[in-house]
Amino acid sequence: MSALPLPPVAAFRGRGGRAVRSLAEDKLLLASGAVCVAIVALALLGPLLASGSPSRTSILEANLGSSSQHWLGTDALGRDIFTRLLYGARLSLAGPALIIAVSTVLGTGAAITAVWVGGRVERVLNRVLDVLFAFPALLFAILVVAILGTGLVAPVIALSIAYTPYMARVVRSVARRERSLPYIDACQLAGLSSWRICSRHILPNVFGVVRAQASIAFGAALIDLAAISFLGLGVSPPAAEWGLMVANGSTALLNGYPQECLAAGACIVVTVVAFNLLGERLAVRSEGRR
Repeated sequence: MSALPLPPVAAFRGRGGRAVRSLAEDKLLLASGAVCVAIVALALLGPLLASGSPSRTSILEANLGSSSQHWLGTDALGRDIFTRLLYGARLSLAGPALIIAVSTVLGTGAAITAVWVGGRVERVLNRVLDVLFAFPALLFAILVVAILGTGLVAPVIALSIAYTPYMARVVRSVARRERSLPYIDACQLAGLSSWRICSRHILPNVFGVVRAQASIAFGAALIDLAAISFLGLGVSPPAAEWGLMVANGSTALLNGYPQECLAAGACIVVTVVAFNLLGERLAVRSEGRR
C-alpha cells in the first residue's frame, strides 16, 4: 500500500523539524549568534552590572592592575575600565546599528524599486551607486565631520550614505533573479499591484541575503566608527566609547599600562568577528535554500 501524503499541518511540522535540526547542527552559527546576543545584552544591562559611574576619577587609583575591586584595572585618570567598557558598549553598538538600519532600508528600497521599474530608473541608480562607490566610507565620514563638526551624528549620517550602495548592490542582484521567476508573472496575471508583489513576495525572498549582509556590514561600521573616535573626530571625552578608549589607552600603553587599550581593542575584535561569522553563516544558509 502506498503511503498517504502528509496533511498540511504534518508537512509543516516536518519542515519545521528539519529546519530546527539543521540549525542545531550549525555550531558556528549558534556560537557566533550566542556571542552577539551576549554582547547586546551586556550593552543593555551595562548600568545594572557596573560598579559605579564611568566618569568617576581618582588620581590615587590611576593605572591600577586587575583586582577584586577593579576587574580590568583602571585608566590614567583612575576610572574603572570594566565599568567604562559596559557603558561604552551602548555608544559603540548604537552607532553601527543606526548606520545599518538606515543603509539597509535605503539600499533595499532603492534596489527593489530599480529592479521592478527597470529602464532609466535602474540606469540612474547604477550611476549613483558608482559615484558613491568611488568614495571610501571612512574618508567620506571624515569629510562630513569636517563640515558638520565632531560627535556621533555626523559620522552616522556619512556612513549611512556610504554603506547604502553596498546594500543596494547585493540586494539588486538577488531581486533581479527573483523578478525573472515565473511566479512574478503569475502574480501580475492575477491582478496583484506592484506594491503588493514587491512587499509580499520579492522582499521576503531577498530578506535572507539582506540579513546576512547587514550582519557583516555591522562589523565594518563598528570598525569605521571606532577609527573615527580614535582619530578624535567622534564622541568627545569623557564619554565612554571603545574607539575613544583605545585612543586614550595608547599613551598609557607606551608607558607600560596596556590594560585600557587592550581591553577596548579586544571588545572591538570579538564583536566584529562574531558578527562577521554570523553574517557568513546566514549567507551560506540563505544560499542553500535557493
